[in-house]
Amino acid sequence: MADIRSFAAYRPARGLEDKIAALPYDVYSREEAKKVVSANPLSFLAIDRAETQFADSVGTYDDCVYEKAKSMLDEAIEKGNFVHDDSPCYYLYEQTLEGRAQTGIVACASIDDYLSGVIMQHEKTRADKEMDRIRHVDTCNAQTGPIFLCYRNHPALDRLMNETREEAPEYDFVTAEGVRNRVWVISDPEKKEAIRGAFAGIGQIYIADGHHRCASAVKVGLKRREENPGYTGKEEFNYFLSVLFPMDQLLVMDYNRAVRDLCGRTPQQFLSELEKIFEISCEGKDPVRPARKGEFGLFLADGNWYRLRLLDAPDPADPVKSLDVSVLQDRVLGPLLGIRDPKEDPRISFIGGIRGLRELERRVGSGSDMAAFSMYPTSMEELFAVADAGELMPPKSTWFEPKLLSGLFIHKL
Repeated sequence: MADIRSFAAYRPARGLEDKIAALPYDVYSREEAKKVVSANPLSFLAIDRAETQFADSVGTYDDCVYEKAKSMLDEAIEKGNFVHDDSPCYYLYEQTLEGRAQTGIVACASIDDYLSGVIMQHEKTRADKEMDRIRHVDTCNAQTGPIFLCYRNHPALDRLMNETREEAPEYDFVTAEGVRNRVWVISDPEKKEAIRGAFAGIGQIYIADGHHRCASAVKVGLKRREENPGYTGKEEFNYFLSVLFPMDQLLVMDYNRAVRDLCGRTPQQFLSELEKIFEISCEGKDPVRPARKGEFGLFLADGNWYRLRLLDAPDPADPVKSLDVSVLQDRVLGPLLGIRDPKEDPRISFIGGIRGLRELERRVGSGSDMAAFSMYPTSMEELFAVADAGELMPPKSTWFEPKLLSGLFIHKL
């Protein structure tokens, strides 16, 4: 059973939500973050990426950066840029992009559920990326970016969310990226009890995105437990900020690949080797978006698109090997192009589906890459199957859109 509890959030004062809410810290380079913050000093990115307040000579991970993040957060609260709810609440968070909405419940999940496997993982984390957020959370004494969780649909939660959406929202604004964001505050005691009771009956919850933020929040919680040996388990540091979505609300987009070279092969020589693995048809200048699992698009330096269909499907009983991202890695990128570790090899790049197939053409056409593969999106069912099996997905298997905004909800520890 999952322990999903309400909390008293710090959130933007009415009228500032569209100025404060920001895309996640890790979608920007340092230079990009500085431009965003320069244009909008209220952006929460200034706190999430406090190195934007210093000259480039100051390291991104210097102690002063985290201390600056804390002072800026405290100052923003003192100024009244954020309000604090009087009692614990749940929150409903809806995002709409191009007519499609995803709606989740904002709450706090238990670090014990993460440690026991009630909250399931599908991705390996890197210690260096964890350490940055560990220091940020611990120094600020707050979690500022929610973890993206999902669960199999629950009828009672579906009904409650539908009823709540009929009420007037607390926030309703559209970002520069064209995403409409609406938030409702759920403070009614009966509704809160219904939400907590419903989640208590759910066996597994899955991390969709934010593995590093989640692992960092858990490690801060464990650190606080060591520092407070008399802890009861009810302290805020035992829980982490999350948005929980029913699986049918989520859209997984393609996560495409581009490779710098073909290991000395010409495009035609590469195609000749691929013919042993795929049925290949040349589509000319028409971009190829795969229509089903086991199908890939390929744009080559000869200026043509090719549709690739697997000749020999992988064993569907293996939840990892049967993923299209695994098929491409195991049959093409590794054996033909020598890309053994896609997480570390500089010869491969990953392009989120939100950027479109034209971005693949641009990269190859500019000469920075010789080939690009368009992928069929990994499904939520595949994600669940990998996590249920206790396995891990290959790097860059899923791309979720829209991204959850930071700064809308802050969980103080």
